[in-house]
Amino acid sequence: MLSAIVRFIVVGIVTFFGLLTVTFFIGRVVPIDPVLAIVGDRASASAVAAARQQYGLDLPLWQQYGLYLKKALTGDFGTSVLSSNPVMQDILRVFPATLELATAGTLIGLVFGIPLGVLAAVKRDSLIDQVVRVIGLIGYSIPIFWLGLMGLLIFYAKLDWVSGPGRIDIAYEYTFTPITGLFLFDAAIQGEWGAFADIFSHIVLPASLLGYFSMAYISRMTRSFMLNELAQEYITAARAKGLSETRIIWGHALRNAAVPLVTVIALSYATLLEGSVLTETIFAWPGIGMYLTNSLQNADMNAVLGGTIVIGAVFIGLNLFADLLYRLLDPRTLS
Repeated sequence: MLSAIVRFIVVGIVTFFGLLTVTFFIGRVVPIDPVLAIVGDRASASAVAAARQQYGLDLPLWQQYGLYLKKALTGDFGTSVLSSNPVMQDILRVFPATLELATAGTLIGLVFGIPLGVLAAVKRDSLIDQVVRVIGLIGYSIPIFWLGLMGLLIFYAKLDWVSGPGRIDIAYEYTFTPITGLFLFDAAIQGEWGAFADIFSHIVLPASLLGYFSMAYISRMTRSFMLNELAQEYITAARAKGLSETRIIWGHALRNAAVPLVTVIALSYATLLEGSVLTETIFAWPGIGMYLTNSLQNADMNAVLGGTIVIGAVFIGLNLFADLLYRLLDPRTLS
């Protein structure tokens, strides 16, 4: 087990350094001069040269790479052109919004995806199975930005069931005090139930859309894992012993299917964390996806590369954690 943990740590470190290397060269090959983005295209030649020297961009490429690694490993991704703040400070400010949205979406995906996947496997090739598979196919096929626009049109503009874009209504924006950046949690611990209801009304639609996307993936994989388990001999033996179908399905088959399902859930969560750019843009959700979009549109490469590294690190960490947890839950994979 210790050997497996060490291997995972080594793989994580190597993968992260690969991510840093890729982002470094992306920052050098894009047709955007980071110096001009900082000093402006009307700056004098001497000002441009001084800025280039200040940021080490006049050094040989290998020295720039070493300087880049040193700064990145200490969390220094430079200064954002848009906000004039350190990029890491901006990321720490916007990341909780993405974390809250992705967590809510993943919970919705779990609550509906696992039961639907189990039901589809138990009722294989029936009408229920076909309906569940079609629901999952729609979740994979329809672009999420179109679903977001339709959701706003129907549930906000027409029916007025939910609040519109944004994270909190302006009526609460200056009276509600964020603590952790997770607005639902902050409102609950402060007893601000009016603000809590308003925040929930804002998050329910984008979280449901992400949850639908997550549910499509989780239900499909749950069905696949359950079909594999239901075909095993221990299921036949359990039925021969007279165990109820409920106990066989939920107590035995799903319990064994849950081991590989852990990896699926972790990857789904990581995907929502790094793939909610379109959703955040449509719903004006002030998370890291919207932050990256605005930074990219304004050629703020420090912010773009810094955000990419943070998201990549989160994805790598969740992936390695899921793989390690999978091996711990199934000791046979440690050999």
